[in-house]
Amino acid sequence: MPLIPFKEITHLFTEFQHTAFRLETRRGYATDRAGARYQAFVRAIAPQPEPDHPWNLNVRAKAEQGARFSRVRFVDEPPTSGQRFLMATAAGNVDAGEDIRVLTRADAEALGLPDTDFWLFDSQTLVRMHIDAADTTVGVELVDDPVEVLAACRARDAALAAARPSAEVWAQVRSSA
Repeated sequence: MPLIPFKEITHLFTEFQHTAFRLETRRGYATDRAGARYQAFVRAIAPQPEPDHPWNLNVRAKAEQGARFSRVRFVDEPPTSGQRFLMATAAGNVDAGEDIRVLTRADAEALGLPDTDFWLFDSQTLVRMHIDAADTTVGVELVDDPVEVLAACRARDAALAAARPSAEVWAQVRSSA
């Protein structure tokens, strides 16, 4: 399948009807590291929630329509600074209505989960992320093959069942630092 720019699938975030699920497998993301919130975080400044951020506004709007966003993030033991940042910022997304959970990389591997990021919309449309060695998204693949979509649904179900709430894991990480 050919890669397309991420911006060509952004409509899916507002058009899905029931569920949007993200599997995040990376140790960090270039877009995070380039941002002011991440730069402040590495200087020990806690990121503040952004309730009026467009992402959170959309999550709330979809929740009001009965749809839900969820994601599972893999974390290493100990978590990388990128993973710590994602856990530190998750509270704002959760407040907006997103279910964010964390799964250790070892547990993900034991479950046989894929090691590539993806979005799954309404258990029908799979968007496989292509991310380079510098953690930059270089494009996405829009997949509608039923076998691949079913594999993503199974991965989602296994990941959600095994993962723990991000806030719970973040509290443990902070207390051990």
